[in-house]
Amino acid sequence: MPIRVHLDDLLTQRGMTLSELSSRVGITLANLSILKTGKARAVRFSTLDALCRALDCQPGDLLRWEDGPPEPDGM
Repeated sequence: MPIRVHLDDLLTQRGMTLSELSSRVGITLANLSILKTGKARAVRFSTLDALCRALDCQPGDLLRWEDGPPEPDGM
């Protein structure tokens, strides 16, 4: 999938753990892990808003489009 999630980079830059982010935004560690590994198929705007608030970033800092073939549906 050409949309890449750069959550790991932001966590490193902020000196924050995934567990700490989970506590701050009220999203389960499992769901953040799915997002972080790029396995999420969708992200709610409310989730994106909470992440941006906690990480003091813009949506474009979290998500990037990279050229490449799209993944087939269902993957």
